[in-house]
Amino acid sequence: MDWVDFISEKARPYGLNLIAALPSERYDSAVPAAYRASVISPTCRSIVVIGNGGRSFWQAFKAHTAKNEGWLSRQHPLDDFTREVIERAVVEPIHRHGRLCNVVYPFSNGPTLNFMQLAVLAGLASPSIIGVVINPAFGPWIAFRAALLMDCEIDHPGDAVGFDPCPTCATRACIGACPASAVSFPSGWNIPRCLEHRVEAHPDCAYGCHSRLACVVRPEQRYSEEELAYHQARALEVMRPYYKKRR
Repeated sequence: MDWVDFISEKARPYGLNLIAALPSERYDSAVPAAYRASVISPTCRSIVVIGNGGRSFWQAFKAHTAKNEGWLSRQHPLDDFTREVIERAVVEPIHRHGRLCNVVYPFSNGPTLNFMQLAVLAGLASPSIIGVVINPAFGPWIAFRAALLMDCEIDHPGDAVGFDPCPTCATRACIGACPASAVSFPSGWNIPRCLEHRVEAHPDCAYGCHSRLACVVRPEQRYSEEELAYHQARALEVMRPYYKKRR
């Protein structure tokens, strides 16, 4: 069984078009103990990373909300849609084939994984100076929705192995685009400076990160205005209490 192809087939109709896998030991050896897969699932031998690039996942989400009245009134409608898709369309078929599979989400309140590090190690993305990871096909317009902790050995990297665009970027338009001067090369993203600007002058960045929007890698994959506003509003909800604690 080619598990990455199997999972991709189940996930792709919902816009989950970034799938890769790596042995759990490779990930666990690169992260602090609290983020190791073996802490969550001692039977885990491999991690399958599931993400999305471009606009297709949001389109699937909007189609789902159109068919399910009241879904958008939930506290976390996109996260709930993610769970619905992953557990019904992906995990249930895996279990029917007799494999153990535990799901970890980046938005979970319990033990979790370092999803950015996981994506890099799995070959789905590379680090960037704007604070998000970048994929060669979708640029910075990607997100990671779930990780499957499986009890079998899988090593199926994505297409971003060796991809590292920032050092050779000729324009670095992202640096001048940031109104808080929170992006630079080679030091990258200045989190405190970004955080202060986002909270204190949040309308300035309410409809998208200026640096992310200015990135020259795959700009045609940019999220819709509606999706950008949704994610920015959710991010600000998390940033505000964290910012108050730091002051």
